[in-house]
Amino acid sequence: MHLIVGIWKMIASSPSFWVANVCLSFATSIFAFSFETWAVVEHDKPSHRQDILNETFWLMIFFESASLIGSQVIGNWMVGGNLEKGIRSPSIAAALAATVGIICMSRGHDGAPKTMTFKDYRVSFYAYILGDRRIWLLACAQACLHFSIAVFWILWAPTLVADGREVYLGLIYPCLLGARMLGSTVFPWLIDASFRAEDCLMYAFVAQALLLSIIAYDYQDIGVLVTQFSLFHACIGLILPSLARLRTMYVPNVLRGGMISLSLAPANAAILFLLMQRGYYRTIENSTMIAFAAVGLFMAAGCMYVLKRCGKQPYQNRHKL
Repeated sequence: MHLIVGIWKMIASSPSFWVANVCLSFATSIFAFSFETWAVVEHDKPSHRQDILNETFWLMIFFESASLIGSQVIGNWMVGGNLEKGIRSPSIAAALAATVGIICMSRGHDGAPKTMTFKDYRVSFYAYILGDRRIWLLACAQACLHFSIAVFWILWAPTLVADGREVYLGLIYPCLLGARMLGSTVFPWLIDASFRAEDCLMYAFVAQALLLSIIAYDYQDIGVLVTQFSLFHACIGLILPSLARLRTMYVPNVLRGGMISLSLAPANAAILFLLMQRGYYRTIENSTMIAFAAVGLFMAAGCMYVLKRCGKQPYQNRHKL
């Protein structure tokens, strides 16, 4: 889908904004749950060591942040100072990157995947996902995190430029992603120190919620805001691989994609509702949206606390599904 949109932007002089963004959003949603599932399935093969799966999780987050920084640098360089003549250049780069991704995935494909019928999948989903309170808690925490991250990226720039302040957003953006990379490097240290993932997540969610609460209702200068934004992203770098580790412990591989999709749906619905209230009806303020995100993170911390109290009884027999 990225390749199609990239080619479309190169061919059409004025492509449909809505259709292109719907296609890219759909592709991003598919990637959100399918790539992690594919990576875990590859690790489950007998030729791969299972003890390095945690290393894969934090490296995925680390290099994802690095690639986002690199894509911004390349995109700015290709657009240059002439937006009208350079707008198609990033589309060319995106199409080339999508082609490379397709080739890499095709080379790693080793035949027809094991599939199940829709009826069997539905039965398994009800039994292992909807019927397990621990997975519901994990899905709720994921939804709250997704919601808070989306609210942050919608409002971070308006928050920085409030009251007419002049800032270089292009320089702050890499700082945030660099903090996320730094946070992901803490994950293997915590695993080696034998900390429970639930404990790490609970404290990280509380820290994020407190940061957003301060941002929502306390006016600060640029330096303090950027520091808080960076700490927020450092927590994201720690939380994402920790959640992936818990998904491996509690969720069967064949149902992992459905479980992640289940957590994304309510988060996206809540984001759409708040955007309608803010952008169309003008009934809430930006600070209220950030406060909602903070409340969601407190809820995620509560989910991790309850998950820890439920006892560590993860689903271990994933291969029988």
